Amino acid sequence: MGQKQAKLSSVDPVWDAINAEGQDIIAAEPAMAGVVYGAVLHHKTLESALAYRIAQKLASGDMTESVVNEVCVEAYGAEPALGEAARADIGAILDRDPACHRSIQPLLYFKGFLAVQAYRVAHWLWLQGRKDMAYFAQMRSSEVFGIDIHPGAKIGKGLMIDHAHSIVIGETAVVGDNVSMLHSVTLGGTGKEDEDRHPKIGDGVLLGAGAKILGNIHIGHCSRVAAGSVVLRDVPPCKTVAGVPAKVVGEAGCDQPSNEMDQLLNG
Repeated sequence: MGQKQAKLSSVDPVWDAINAEGQDIIAAEPAMAGVVYGAVLHHKTLESALAYRIAQKLASGDMTESVVNEVCVEAYGAEPALGEAARADIGAILDRDPACHRSIQPLLYFKGFLAVQAYRVAHWLWLQGRKDMAYFAQMRSSEVFGIDIHPGAKIGKGLMIDHAHSIVIGETAVVGDNVSMLHSVTLGGTGKEDEDRHPKIGDGVLLGAGAKILGNIHIGHCSRVAAGSVVLRDVPPCKTVAGVPAKVVGEAGCDQPSNEMDQLLNG
């Protein structure tokens, strides 16, 4: 790799923005210096900062912070896609959540973002056959964040979970890229079968608060599921469904519902 290529490969606008915003926080609120230095400025990369934050949250009397951090550092070092997904998630939150004004906020304050990054490490462990460590990460994430994502689930990049209370995503669920969901969403099964039993969510889908999608069904790309709906059947692409049980009530209303975050039913 030439010198110019090496310089280009080291450019990281997301991490640069987080560092600059950390300095701004300290200037405005010196009491936050310890938090910001520990979580951001002490680290050379976003991956290192993420490993630190995940370890902070998942450590317990059963497993020390240093052990969890070591596992996370190993995961980020072995799989660059974990860091790429984290950057996409930060971008999605910054773009879609009106309460997020800086790239640093998800890393410091948003439990939905941190829980998803913990899941991504757990999923890597799952794929390596290290299932007990993956289960430990799932257990601690559920206890700490109130979000239960099975490490076997497959989740794409650019996920935004707003508020993030009581999210449940089952073992064989698949979530596409650029999906948005609000609190209390369940991607669950419908019985005791031990095979492919959870929903498949397409790209660009918006899942409203309290939506329950149950069984091995497909939610088509760029569709909307209204708040409080119970979905038991496949949903075609680019549609809006609502109700208990959910039915198609109209078109999605836009090309990318997950980006627009428009949850109003307009007839």
